[in-house]
Amino acid sequence: MQDQELDLRELLYVLRRRLLLIVALPVVAAVMAGLVSQFLITPIYEASTTLWVIKDDAAQISYNDLLLSRNLTKTYAEVAQSRTVLADVIQRLGLAGMTVEDLQEKLTVTAVRDTELLSFTVEDSDPALAALLADAIATAFIGQIHVFMKVENVVVVDPAQVPAEPVRPRMALNLTAAFALGVMLAVGMALLLEHLDTSMNTPEDVRRHVGLPVLAAIPRR
Repeated sequence: MQDQELDLRELLYVLRRRLLLIVALPVVAAVMAGLVSQFLITPIYEASTTLWVIKDDAAQISYNDLLLSRNLTKTYAEVAQSRTVLADVIQRLGLAGMTVEDLQEKLTVTAVRDTELLSFTVEDSDPALAALLADAIATAFIGQIHVFMKVENVVVVDPAQVPAEPVRPRMALNLTAAFALGVMLAVGMALLLEHLDTSMNTPEDVRRHVGLPVLAAIPRR
């Protein structure tokens, strides 16, 4: 117990000696992270469209039909990300500079578990374009499954809204992570510098390292 108390006192002494480093480094790290997040990272916006897909007439659907529709949502998700659907979107919107692969990277299609809902989420640096793409993909998807899968009952539950705030970068998260990393790095550097420093500059250093009392000290001029 006494050894633990001595170790804790030793650690506190080291941290007190290197207090400027321990305070300055996390602050500098947080400021740098804030500057990078604000000026160097392109903001990314996210817009989503939700569809309800029922294979048969919703008014007459049975439980088995409902299960079938839910099982087919994964198939619908693959159709929504197909080259046929995305090429149709690019053509409709006249996106000459965008390829199908580019649009696939922006798109995430999620089948909501235990439902007949599909969520189309598009990320882009332009918030208006993100919303436009999400709705256009939903429209193209509806047209394709009408043709190839004979699914007539598709309803847009939530059309895409132009996002007001970016989803990335997350300023608060970046600042917190940078500050925490700065604290850990500063403590590690403080312990390393203390380990490498063998000089004795104060009476406290003499007592700590030699274990003898200080009888006299010559002040600096």
